[in-house]
Parts: sequence; structure tokens; C-alpha cells
Amino acid sequence: MIRLIVNADDLGYTKAVSRGIVEAHERGVVTSTSLMVDRPAAEDGVERARGTGLSVGLHAVLDDVPAARAGAELDRQLARFEELVGRRPTHVDTHHHTHREDAYRDAFAAFAEREGLRARDLTVRHEPRFYGAAAITVERLVEILQTLPAGDSELGCHPGYPEGLRSRYVEERMTEIATLTNPRVRARVDELGIELIGWDAL
Repeated sequence: MIRLIVNADDLGYTKAVSRGIVEAHERGVVTSTSLMVDRPAAEDGVERARGTGLSVGLHAVLDDVPAARAGAELDRQLARFEELVGRRPTHVDTHHHTHREDAYRDAFAAFAEREGLRARDLTVRHEPRFYGAAAITVERLVEILQTLPAGDSELGCHPGYPEGLRSRYVEERMTEIATLTNPRVRARVDELGIELIGWDAL
């Protein structure tokens, strides 16, 4: 059996990004998202995701945090998440995959274990192939689906609209929306018998 979490990072980055995430869930294959708690649009993102069926995790931002402060910063962002959402996150991951860097890896793993949180790369295999202009086409996503290993995987994605967004990854987000909502993708999921799940199903 193959089960797949399709997690849209960056909920709350901007209102337009959150709008794209929810659209990719309601019209497409996105099952989960992760929230940036300190962005001005964080509250809007929470409201857009509420009642949709999306599992919502913490998208921790550690880019400018000294490694020695990583544990405390993760604690602070978790508390802010709970204040905004009113419950625990279904999982935790990091912006720009900072948790994979040597300086942050141990603190991230210790935080996830201490808090009893499912975590990217630690709880389930992360599928890295869906990122970048050449890699986010319908054809590439279908290829990824056809070559997933048995068991559970998480596919990270970044759907969104560009209004108000300052990022090196902007126009690609609209391409991701188009791909993630393409009927061919859903049809292939069904043909392959892939079960789409949220993090809360693990």
C-alpha cells in the first residue's frame, strides 16, 4: 500500500499564498499544510484553513536564529501556533529545510521528540522531487506518483499566488496550483491506488 501526504508549506506567508494552498486542497490533491506563525498573514491563513480538512502543522522559521537558540525558538513558535490555532500542530517542519543543517538537526529532533510531534524526515520519508520550474509539471508529478515506494511518504509543495510575495520562488507557485489541481493528477492517484492522507493519519 502507498499512502501519500501532500503538504503545502508556507501557510500564512501572505494572504495570496494561503488562498492558493486552500485552492490546491479544495480542487486538487493537497492534504496538509504548515503554518508560518510570525508572518502578518498568519491569522488569515489559520482562518482560511479552518474547517477545510487540511491537517495543519508548524512551519518553523530558523533561518536567522543562532543555533544555540534553536530549541528556545522552536518552543516559542510552538506556543504561538497553539495561540493562533487553538490546538497542537499535526506535525513540524522548517522553512528552507533548516532542520537538515548540522547546526540545527539535533535541536529539531530533540524538540520533536520532547513535544511528541511528527516531524519531516524523522517520522516519514520526504519526497524531494517536486520543486523548481522544471520539476513541477503535470508530467513530472505523474512520474513521481508512479515511482513512489510502498509505505508512507510526504511530498512537499508550495502552491500560492504572487500578490504581496517577496521570495525567490514566486511564479512557480502558480504553476504548482495548476499542476496540483490538474484532473490527470487525481486520476493517476486513483488508478495507482494511492491513499492521500494528512499528517494526522500517521
